[in-house]
Amino acid sequence: MKVLVTGGAGYIGSHTVKELIKKGYEIIIFDNLSTGRKELVKGGQLIEGDLQSRESIKALFRSHSIQAVLHFAALMQVGESFLDPQKYYRHNLLTTLNLLEAMLEAGVKYFVFSSSAAVYGEPQYLPIDENHPLTPINPYGATKFMVERILEDYGRAYNLRYISLRYFNAAGADPDGQLGEMHEPETHLIPCLLLYWLGKKSDFQVFGNDFPTPDGTAIRDYIHVTDLARAHLLALEKLFSGGESQSLNLGSSRGYSVLEVIKTVEKVIGEKIKVKFGPRRPGDVPVLLASREKAQRELGWKPELSDLEFIISTAYKWHLSH
Repeated sequence: MKVLVTGGAGYIGSHTVKELIKKGYEIIIFDNLSTGRKELVKGGQLIEGDLQSRESIKALFRSHSIQAVLHFAALMQVGESFLDPQKYYRHNLLTTLNLLEAMLEAGVKYFVFSSSAAVYGEPQYLPIDENHPLTPINPYGATKFMVERILEDYGRAYNLRYISLRYFNAAGADPDGQLGEMHEPETHLIPCLLLYWLGKKSDFQVFGNDFPTPDGTAIRDYIHVTDLARAHLLALEKLFSGGESQSLNLGSSRGYSVLEVIKTVEKVIGEKIKVKFGPRRPGDVPVLLASREKAQRELGWKPELSDLEFIISTAYKWHLSH
């Protein structure tokens, strides 16, 4: 079975490629390496190309007998999406439309989409389940929401079978030490803390300590990246077995504040980290917490590696060795 993974040289994509290869799938990675890294490609065939080129992606489908697509390729920085929304709509929407057009022309009907909890916007209740209203509050989240709407229409009109996976906070690194986060710039909390402690980042600040939470800092639901990768494998196999198109949350259903994360990092590294506090970022909400009941019911998925200390310890080992 040959599977195309767009953005497979990125953080979550590379971990998913590893899980797919372990299950015997033949993998083609299509990545422009704008944020992906060749160092994270540990198997499969890497084809450098850009989804903005309709002809490039169509040529790929003509030259390979692809049965399914996992679509990770997208821009993902919330702050940048406020500053340059045109860039986000162009990269995240037009590229997906080009990919879907090529799939339909080639008769490929199975699609797993890398979505985001950002589609929900400001939580109206917690934990957030899949019936929560979709009211994204930043351009990045809006692009994910729009792709989900496109998939609904394509599913109805063209019999495209899809599963959209709405991530909460991906974190950690491959327990085997082969893969980890290599973003440039890095914006995620745990790697930013570790890079600051290692002297690879000149500054670190907590964005907001006046949230309506027990310690004043934002609470997030962290999920180990390998747990996320395994969910993509299960979603693909669900589609192959005749499962219906749907959207599913991927989270741990357990929230940790920024200060709790900092304390756990300090426990793992055995040192205190001096941090300073800054203002909240635009669009930051006090608490994001997932209900994962539907993913467990539909896919038989549950996080196995998402204990916060384990997440941080795998990230710590990765950053120490890289």
